[in-house]
Amino acid sequence: MFRIDGMSRTPVYEQIIEQVEKLITLGIMSPGDQLPSVRSLSIELSVNPNTIQKAYSELDAKGIAHSVPGRGCFIADNAEEILRDAAKGNLSKLTELVREMLLLGVTEKEIREAVEKGFSSADN
Repeated sequence: MFRIDGMSRTPVYEQIIEQVEKLITLGIMSPGDQLPSVRSLSIELSVNPNTIQKAYSELDAKGIAHSVPGRGCFIADNAEEILRDAAKGNLSKLTELVREMLLLGVTEKEIREAVEKGFSSADN
């Protein structure tokens, strides 16, 4: 379920966080689902258990997951809502990106085509 790119500049714990968030967004993981244990995931990925624990702690701090002592780490009930709110926060970045692209000579038509392509790929 999880894959680590050893050649990536992104730290391993961030790769794990990104993958958990993507699995939630795609509906593969749902609220209440249990994440793999720190020990089992560290063995599966050949990663130090402290790295897995750091990823899980970050997910907990973001409110996306919560730990239950002695039972494990679970996807929070409002994880999808938290991720949706974070995505909406990127709308201002999109507005700025469009403004920059227009200033650099990218046409409105080209931008709209790229956005449409994004919409159509999201439907698949």
